[in-house]
Amino acid sequence: METLEPKTLAQQWNTTDYAINGRFVADLAKEVVALLHPQPGERILDIGCGDGALTAQLAASGAIVTGVDNSPAMLEAARARGLDVEMHSADALLYAQQFEAVFSNAALHWLSQDRHPALLGCIYRALTPGGRFIAEMGGQGNIAAIRTALSAVFEPYGIDTETAAASFYPSPAVYRRLLEQAGFTIECIELIPRPTPLSKGMEAWLRTFRNGVLQQIEADERTKVITRTVALLEPILRDHDGNWIADYVRLRFKAIKA
Repeated sequence: METLEPKTLAQQWNTTDYAINGRFVADLAKEVVALLHPQPGERILDIGCGDGALTAQLAASGAIVTGVDNSPAMLEAARARGLDVEMHSADALLYAQQFEAVFSNAALHWLSQDRHPALLGCIYRALTPGGRFIAEMGGQGNIAAIRTALSAVFEPYGIDTETAAASFYPSPAVYRRLLEQAGFTIECIELIPRPTPLSKGMEAWLRTFRNGVLQQIEADERTKVITRTVALLEPILRDHDGNWIADYVRLRFKAIKA
């Protein structure tokens, strides 16, 4: 069957669904926050701050934190926490030498590969000389089983789910090159398999983290698509006790503005 051009439907974030089904994203960020090691009084830019759960932790260190995101709903939730946040696309930031550190957790992979040179250029410009960029994002092999199952289920509809998702899960070598091309010196970069329990199950994860893909088809077909995807994944990602484990792989790095 001929593959159809995906509709231009970006991932949408529902703050209630995210708080219920996605809180593990902030809860599992201890190691990347430790790598950042925020200090009292230093200025930190948090890219993809979402509802501010992790941004609030950074601010509690005494750092002066500015969060950016492009989801109005998420920013409203972050402001309700009393945080300083602004609406920007990560690859169109206008800051210049304003931050000692730039931080990002579980956000950069939502930008397609072609947008990362501009993204990294913006981050480099936002940092003061010698400033550090610490991030964790999806890496090569991230949610491979989930993506493969979605691709198979959507194939009869003529939809390429990888194109529709527009996500980027690079290897350390690929992202090292991108960082170096932007002018950064790499202090460390590693790929980290991180099987992740899904306490609310796979269906809740799909509805929360793949709604942009699900919206490629009509509403009355989505339940069938989800059911088929869950059935394909059950033998792989669900244990004998009924627990779902997502096949997450993280790319974590620390880079310095030369």
